[in-house]
Amino acid sequence: MEDKKRGSFGGSLGFVLAAAGSAVGLGNIWRFPYLAAKDGGGVFLVTYLVLALTFGFTLLTAEITIGRKTKQSPLTAYKKLSKKFGWLGIIACIVPFMIMPYYCAIGGWVLKYFIAFVTGHGEDAAKDGYFGEFISSKAEPVVLTLIFLGICAFIVFRGVSAGIEKSSRILMPILLLLVVGIAIFSLTLSHTGDDGKTVTGLSGLKAYVVPDFKGLKLGKFFEILTDALGQLFYSLSIAMGIMIAYGSYVPDDANLSKSVNQIEFFDTLIAFLAGVMVIPAIYVFQGRAGMEASGPSLMFVSLPKVFMKMGAVGNIIGTLFFAMVLFAAVTSAVSILEAVVSSIIDQFGIDRKKSTLIETVAAGIIGVIVCLGYNVFKFEIKLPNGSVAQILDILDYISNYILMPVVAIVTCILIGWVLGPKVSIDEVTKNGEKFHRKAVFIVMIKFIAPTLLSVLLLMSLGII
Repeated sequence: MEDKKRGSFGGSLGFVLAAAGSAVGLGNIWRFPYLAAKDGGGVFLVTYLVLALTFGFTLLTAEITIGRKTKQSPLTAYKKLSKKFGWLGIIACIVPFMIMPYYCAIGGWVLKYFIAFVTGHGEDAAKDGYFGEFISSKAEPVVLTLIFLGICAFIVFRGVSAGIEKSSRILMPILLLLVVGIAIFSLTLSHTGDDGKTVTGLSGLKAYVVPDFKGLKLGKFFEILTDALGQLFYSLSIAMGIMIAYGSYVPDDANLSKSVNQIEFFDTLIAFLAGVMVIPAIYVFQGRAGMEASGPSLMFVSLPKVFMKMGAVGNIIGTLFFAMVLFAAVTSAVSILEAVVSSIIDQFGIDRKKSTLIETVAAGIIGVIVCLGYNVFKFEIKLPNGSVAQILDILDYISNYILMPVVAIVTCILIGWVLGPKVSIDEVTKNGEKFHRKAVFIVMIKFIAPTLLSVLLLMSLGII
């Protein structure tokens, strides 16, 4: 009865595509390129790759094995492993609950720009003040946020196999094709400036991938390390309860080690290609200074201007780009929503339809408040990390910079020291599979990962 109520993936491919879809989200597309540009190009790429293969792999493996072993959502999985750690499940469930409303608000922004470009109004979207005017308006952001939420709720409402897995099998191949196509096009761009010099997309690619060691001292490398570490949270959907929820739907005969490798590969490939899409295009038309635009200003201000400088094809490329971003946002938001819905199902025994409705209503109400944070409820406070914030930023700071590191640190303690790494290793090898990075997993989960995470948390709190 429980399996029927919870659902399961049809096989390893469905799980990998769904998990990769969760991992491939807005963090890859608007945060990864900016960090790579800011942190010396290839230096950041190499650092990120090393961390993905060690730190990311460790936490990803730990969470997926917790999910499959317990067959429970994040809210109840930790309690099933150890009653003393039941409180951790509550925090692991609060994280996606906090993220879902503002992620939908950003999804609404993406929907706005997709509609603008697909209807031939890309030139308007590229004008100064367009983004600011849109988010500060009262009605449109709310409507688009609720539409985006409705799309995600519909997919989760349909269930694990018919909803999440089926949508991932359709959206992920399309997403990959769009990313590769736009990346190739970005490399073909060229622009001759007022000084008569021609800048090409390949020059932008060089600025992206070639390591820049100029001024690289220990302090700067430590900054790059923490940036790459923070990006892994966004990128791999770890410490958000998502991979525990998805792991709980994985069949017992699936090869977990192989699946983790495939998720790592997909996520890192898309993150890298996101940089190839964005950085050469920005570099060609706006130079190195434009490359270092971050967050919303990169996607909703800088890129529309770049698309319009491409001439007749700009509107088409803009449409394809925001379609790709929309697909990425939906697959990630679906996983965030599912982490909460599965928790409601497991904790309270409510069926999927009612659970989805409960969380959708809650996310919708908070999402409206987030949208109104740019007008009706507008205020600003200074956070411990030094940034100035309003409602969306506050939710992002608490969930991503405080609660997620806490969840990850305590998960490392639970698996590394209380239960022992063997609990995850046994789950990975339960069908006789080989665990090729077993030694890496043990060292990372016990020592290195909790140390790095503690540093990240202390930095977020402004202590160091």
